Amino acid sequence: MRLKFAIILLCSVLLSFSNTYCMELEEIKIDMDTVSGATIPEGIVVSAINMQELSTETCPEGYNVKFVSTNDLFIKDTKVIPENTEFYGYIEKIHEPIVGTNASMKVKITRMVLPDGYEMGVKGYLYSSNDNLIGGELTPPSEWVRMPHYQSRFQGISWNHRSATLQVRPGGKRSMGRHVKVPTGEQVLITFIAPLEITHIVEE
Repeated sequence: MRLKFAIILLCSVLLSFSNTYCMELEEIKIDMDTVSGATIPEGIVVSAINMQELSTETCPEGYNVKFVSTNDLFIKDTKVIPENTEFYGYIEKIHEPIVGTNASMKVKITRMVLPDGYEMGVKGYLYSSNDNLIGGELTPPSEWVRMPHYQSRFQGISWNHRSATLQVRPGGKRSMGRHVKVPTGEQVLITFIAPLEITHIVEE
């Protein structure tokens, strides 16, 4: 009788342990379902707002920057970067203005913080079509010269009666470059220079 009771008690304990273990596995599976395997590809751009003025005149290299996304980014119907995601980085390089060329800067993006506080490291830059260099345009000419432009009139079978008109053309000198800035509140684009594996999705 005691042996039978002991066997029944042992079976009850094992059954209870088995149910608890299965419940823990189910909870882990639910958590795993919230993880996405979406990848943000290299070269994609995100629209954002600049949160502080950036200037080659007043900001040093290493100056911290912050941008806030203005749109949702979807990858395969999955919202991987929600609106109001924050992007952080710093001014990586500043080139002072010189004769013939405006100042320029490169702004590196190193991390993003999703609206629920989850943080991910990223590799990106503030985008421009000039290799992500903000500024760096050629300056206007500092002088203009008048040059004669000759034209010939056709008469019969020969060219004669050449006449000249004066045309104004840029000279060889250019003006001094100017500092460049990105005002507070300006719309900008952030580009990813490396793929980013998304392991966290903000729940609606």
